[in-house]
Amino acid sequence: MGDLEIHRPEGVRLQKVLAAAGVGSRRKCEVLIERGDVKVDGEVVTQLGVRVDPDAVRIEVKGKRIVVDDRQVTVVLNKPRGVVSTMSDPHGRPALDDYVKDYPERLFHVGRLDAETTGVLLLTNDGELANRLAHPTHGVPKVYVAKVEGEAKPTLCTKLRAGVDLDDGPVRVSDCRVLDVSRGHSLVRVELHEGRNRIVRRMLDKVGHPVVELVRTDFGPISLGTLQPGEVRRLSREEVGALMEVAGL
Repeated sequence: MGDLEIHRPEGVRLQKVLAAAGVGSRRKCEVLIERGDVKVDGEVVTQLGVRVDPDAVRIEVKGKRIVVDDRQVTVVLNKPRGVVSTMSDPHGRPALDDYVKDYPERLFHVGRLDAETTGVLLLTNDGELANRLAHPTHGVPKVYVAKVEGEAKPTLCTKLRAGVDLDDGPVRVSDCRVLDVSRGHSLVRVELHEGRNRIVRRMLDKVGHPVVELVRTDFGPISLGTLQPGEVRRLSREEVGALMEVAGL
């Protein structure tokens, strides 16, 4: 029944759509369909003759969203220190445009990092994805590693999990670990689900550990990995699909 409801005679065969999205060979995609591993708009599809409009349906393979539109480009930049989170800067400071000139698409950034913070910054030409990822209601988790002043006590993470009152409201972390303590400094990893201006710096300053260096290592399912400062990498269809999942798309 479901197969018939999503079938579009003028559409593209589902196995061809999957193969074009990089899922595998046409034959492998046919096997996935026959096994019941493929869903279209939430319905399991098992018939090989089904045709779909790839621009109008949500396709999942083994529970993971598959992105089929090559016109949508999303990249991850390891933002260097000193670069402002705007596409161009009237004051002549280094800006994001300098790092995505090789992409003909008009990309824009998802949220911001302050100039002195390095790490994961996403840029995309998918306006809906960008808005969803940046909107606080979706609470996409972000992970930061901070080098801070002072030798962190075990109670630091307890305080951060309980919540810290800032001028614009309380903030609490969902995860916290003290990675290292050396003379005069500590390395702290925190995960939180919001992105207010300079939130990590203000939070750590409030508990007596001003930030010396700060890097965002993860934005939702996207990690920094081996990306060097200033390097840009286009996300795979699987990675964009994972971002869509956390954005509720």
